[in-house]
Amino acid sequence: MTIYDWKAKDSSGKIQTGEYEAENENAVRIHLTQRLRLTPEKIKKKPKDLFPPKITNDDVIIFSRQFSTMIDAGLPLVQCLEILQSQAENSTFKRVLKKIKDGVEGGSTLADALREFPDVFDELFVNMIEAGEAGGILDVILNRLSGYLEKSAKLKAKIKGAMMYPAIVLCISAAVVGVILVFVIPVFQDMFSGLGKALPLPTQIVVNISDFAIGNIHFIILGIIGFVYGYRRFYKTPFGNSLVDDIALKMPVFGMLIRKVSVAKFTRTLSTMLSSGVSILDALEIVAKTAGNKTVERAVYSVRSSIEEGSSMIDPLMASGVFPSMVVQMIGVGESTGALDTMLGKIADFYDDEVDQAVDNMTTLIEPLMIAFLGITIGGLVVAMYLPIFQMAGNIG
Repeated sequence: MTIYDWKAKDSSGKIQTGEYEAENENAVRIHLTQRLRLTPEKIKKKPKDLFPPKITNDDVIIFSRQFSTMIDAGLPLVQCLEILQSQAENSTFKRVLKKIKDGVEGGSTLADALREFPDVFDELFVNMIEAGEAGGILDVILNRLSGYLEKSAKLKAKIKGAMMYPAIVLCISAAVVGVILVFVIPVFQDMFSGLGKALPLPTQIVVNISDFAIGNIHFIILGIIGFVYGYRRFYKTPFGNSLVDDIALKMPVFGMLIRKVSVAKFTRTLSTMLSSGVSILDALEIVAKTAGNKTVERAVYSVRSSIEEGSSMIDPLMASGVFPSMVVQMIGVGESTGALDTMLGKIADFYDDEVDQAVDNMTTLIEPLMIAFLGITIGGLVVAMYLPIFQMAGNIG
């Protein structure tokens, strides 16, 4: 199948343009004349994108919100997909929507058509759509999905924003220290070599570090690359993934933030799926797969096993050590009263605020630590290199 750009006239003589995926140019011409009632003016193959745009979370959110509005207005499913495809600005997403529309026209359910693109629509999305189709509330489900995706995107943005500041400061400080060691200190070293006196201990240590960095710079770079590569390979192993995630939850500052994010994500996702009609066992299976942390994933699977055996959610949640006692007790109340989805939603709202507060607290704590780190590191290097000059000035005095 090839994508063609076309230009055609309508019955009033107005020029219209668009694109259509077909086997050949003749199929495009038939589509324009017979289906769209247009007179073709120009049809040509669309050049292939060398770097096709990625489908972002925003594309899926907008799709869900618009789709919900059109379904609620009573438009047929295929017509909704055709309109969404024509309005999509992302060319990659446009092609995906075209294939979904063709699948639905060919007799597939919407959920089955979406399932063909797991990189775009995850299991949570597809299962909720399936529940919405079965219950005849597709517009409600799409609206819930868009709200859920917006809140999830907002949560991710908060975490990225919190991590960005220390990462940038560390990168800049590492670059500054590297420049000082490789380019600045050798100049001072040449100047001090003519003094004929032993250098102060701090200065000598800095000079030795500089000599080591210059003499082994290739090995240092290769070592950093090797460490990053090795860490990534190690994290992909089951043992490495589990070990790193366990350590992350126990870290002094970041561990508490990760824990609160995990609780917010777990409760929000499970609440959204249960309120949409997905069975609790299927919902927990999907929540476990999308947890993003092996420790949380194990805890959710323990909850699922407990429910399969006819037991409560409380014991495995408490035993995991991930979920605070308050959260476990509130889930227990929701489970016993039959309002688990509502209770989970309240917990998620509470922990969204908790994440906001944790991010603010972490940023407040990190700023002075970063300033102190920069002052000690770079300031220490500068003072060490000026110590011989201070000694010379004292001797002259």
